Amino acid sequence: MSAAGGAVVWVTGLPSSGKSTFAARLAGRLRAGGRPVALLDGDAVRAALVPAPGYDPAGRAAFYATLANLAALLAGGGLVAIVAATAHRRAFRDAARAAAPRFVEVLVDAAPEVCAARDAKGLWARARAGGAPELPGAGVAYERPVRPEVVARGGEDDAAVEAALRLL
Repeated sequence: MSAAGGAVVWVTGLPSSGKSTFAARLAGRLRAGGRPVALLDGDAVRAALVPAPGYDPAGRAAFYATLANLAALLAGGGLVAIVAATAHRRAFRDAARAAAPRFVEVLVDAAPEVCAARDAKGLWARARAGGAPELPGAGVAYERPVRPEVVARGGEDDAAVEAALRLL
């Protein structure tokens, strides 16, 4: 694991795939190794913004641009900015990659059925009932990364955490 410079690690995947779990595990390992880390969980950042961005196409585009710029700013200051956010359009993640001094894309790969089964927020059930038409993977397309640097099989994939650490 290199000790030099900041980076953005964008952890993407369907809602409830394990992005936050993976991001927290990676952050813990980096901190234990003495690396400065900022963990930007999409839900927490969205809740902190005033006014909170919407889930319509324009609101999502603005939110992911803000998240990408914030992560790049932190990485430019020498931190490893770990972003746990769906960013369902490839263009959102490509823009984040372009803004970052170094970028690692992690796909937390989980089938929609698995995500729905572990969904603590009830988003998948609401989407199936027609109450959340904006849910990526259900009502809105999720564009998988073409060549992610790391693929994790769920949020607790230790081999994927190790792979991400080697890239940092």
